[in-house]
Amino acid sequence: MQRVLLKLSGEALAGDKKTGFDEDTVRGVALQVKQLVDDNIQVGVVIGGGNFWRGRSSENIDRTKADQIGMLATIMNCIYVSEIFRSVGMMTTILTPFECGSFTKLFSKDRANKYFARNMVVFFAGGTGHPYFSTDTGVVLRAVEVEADVILLAKAVDGVYDSDPKSNPSAVKYDEISIDEVIAKNLQVVDMTASILARDNRMPMLVFGLNEENSIVNTVKGQFSGTKITV
Repeated sequence: MQRVLLKLSGEALAGDKKTGFDEDTVRGVALQVKQLVDDNIQVGVVIGGGNFWRGRSSENIDRTKADQIGMLATIMNCIYVSEIFRSVGMMTTILTPFECGSFTKLFSKDRANKYFARNMVVFFAGGTGHPYFSTDTGVVLRAVEVEADVILLAKAVDGVYDSDPKSNPSAVKYDEISIDEVIAKNLQVVDMTASILARDNRMPMLVFGLNEENSIVNTVKGQFSGTKITV
């Protein structure tokens, strides 16, 4: 792999606190990503905003406004995580699909490629810049745009199951499954819009548990115990 796009959930970065950040968790992610960067693997990062805001759970706020709050939550997450990455010796930049003062730079493929060429970790914040699109769709869109080799989905569960393993102890884990099967069975690895975008652009995904030891590095280096989603 030469270029990967890592999707992190905001909730996972909060650890047991559920909201905000758990610095030890974030630092652990940073140290793993640094191993990849030191091996000249280009890394992009997308982070969800669920540790601050889950707008769809509110019935009292207009959907567009709720989604805009969520976009800002992803920017806060990227600023924080970017700084932790820098503290362990990486160079980073944050790109957004809309102007955000001096906090970030405006996304373009050319700009992202320029930073990748400088061995910088590129954070893609702010989703797609539009309401009604999740960070799932955002990560697939950016992966396709910058021609990543694969999307790494670091989740709370260790792969894709035929049903929710939290509520069904007998749920069966897939070692490999096609994106067509994911869509047909509505397995919700990512939302349907993101799944179709990945299928149409032949973007593979690797799903694994973030909390497993050295899981990001192991996934990239081939010691993979999650689920491969093929196209």
